[in-house]
Amino acid sequence: MLRGADLRVTRPRVAVLGAVHALPHADTDAIIGAVRVDDADVSHQAVYDVLRALTAAGLVRRIQPSGSVARYEARVGDNHHHIVCRSCGAIADVDCAVGEVPCLTAADDHGFVIDEAEVIYWGRCPDCSTARP
Repeated sequence: MLRGADLRVTRPRVAVLGAVHALPHADTDAIIGAVRVDDADVSHQAVYDVLRALTAAGLVRRIQPSGSVARYEARVGDNHHHIVCRSCGAIADVDCAVGEVPCLTAADDHGFVIDEAEVIYWGRCPDCSTARP
């Protein structure tokens, strides 16, 4: 994947990409923790730099629901959406509601050529909706 995106293959890049694949919607701290299981010497800055490079190359997607830290996922290129639990912050993928990318049509595009629509649904996950108050 790295070579296909014209990125050098390095241990930190392989480790971070593996962590993002293993931990969908993980925040940076979770990714750092996963990477440090195999390489305790990797720095916070190295992980941030790798995440930035992977995002720029289109190998990972950065999302940041309102009130949340940035999260990263390996599911890219399909213009899917997300649902976020208001109680615990759990995030799940939601496929496009209708058709192909961008799968939604703006009421007024103001002359823009729209190529993506980002939707975040909000609610309570099954665990939180059945929990006692």
